[in-house]
Amino acid sequence: MADSVTVGAAVKRPLPPRISAPDLPARFEEVGKIERHDDVLQARITGLTGSVDAAHAHLAECVVVEAPLDTLDLSGATLTDVEIAMGRATEVRARDARWRNVLVHGGRIGTLDLTSAELVGVELRGIRIDYLSLGSADVSDLLIVDCAIGSVDVPLAKLSRVRFDATRADEVDTRGVRAENTDLRGLDALRYTDPTSMRGMTLSPRQVELLSSAFASALGIDVRD
Repeated sequence: MADSVTVGAAVKRPLPPRISAPDLPARFEEVGKIERHDDVLQARITGLTGSVDAAHAHLAECVVVEAPLDTLDLSGATLTDVEIAMGRATEVRARDARWRNVLVHGGRIGTLDLTSAELVGVELRGIRIDYLSLGSADVSDLLIVDCAIGSVDVPLAKLSRVRFDATRADEVDTRGVRAENTDLRGLDALRYTDPTSMRGMTLSPRQVELLSSAFASALGIDVRD
């Protein structure tokens, strides 16, 4: 008797991030500044310079136009359907922030600090970042494309459906990270600080070959000729 149970096709892993463009209006209000605790809706924000304190602000359906900045403080801020065309910024602080459907593209950032942030549906594209911190962040659906990063820190972060494409980094700190469906095949990284914490991440055979000595050392394996 034939088995009547139909077995579904196996799910192909790693699952890709679910990314959609920010939902932006056809027309914007023109805004020349943002400040702490501001509530900004459907605005085109231009002319930001120097140090900008927008901590705990709420931005929805907004575009932030390229501007040279020393510091952009978005600590504790909520961004929903926001596009940021980055110029040059020494530091972008977004600790404990909440970002949903956010695109950041172009330019150069010295430090992008997303420590303990909650990110859902975020894309970083074409940016040069000296230091990217995602320590203790809760990250779902993150796509990093065509970026050059000095150091990527994800200690104690929770990562789900994260993918790197055409991106390079000098060092990745993976201590204590919890990851699933995290695709590193498009990340050319010179060093991972804690390979033993990389469970749930996907590498290519070539990457594993290049990093085999570091992996062996982390596992206490003595490799000799």
